[in-house]
Amino acid sequence: MNFITKLLKKEKKLTIDFCEKNLDRFLTEDLQNEYNTFLSKKNIEYKEYHCQSRCEECKISPYAIVNGEFITAKDSLELLKMLKNLQKVK
Repeated sequence: MNFITKLLKKEKKLTIDFCEKNLDRFLTEDLQNEYNTFLSKKNIEYKEYHCQSRCEECKISPYAIVNGEFITAKDSLELLKMLKNLQKVK
């Protein structure tokens, strides 16, 4: 039964927009591989923009725009966990 559950498990398609400046500011070197692994999944589309004109938010915490929705977290690890949770169908 576990095999069938895994086979039928669906993951949402996510479109994620990042600000390069925000990534430079908050993404730590030790998390880069985890982000790369996540972002390389076939149901993930992402873009990095030089600036998204969200300067106030950008200075405070890491963020991403996921399927048009602005999400923020206290740190890059929390943001990655949030992205992974958004990917799963509930």
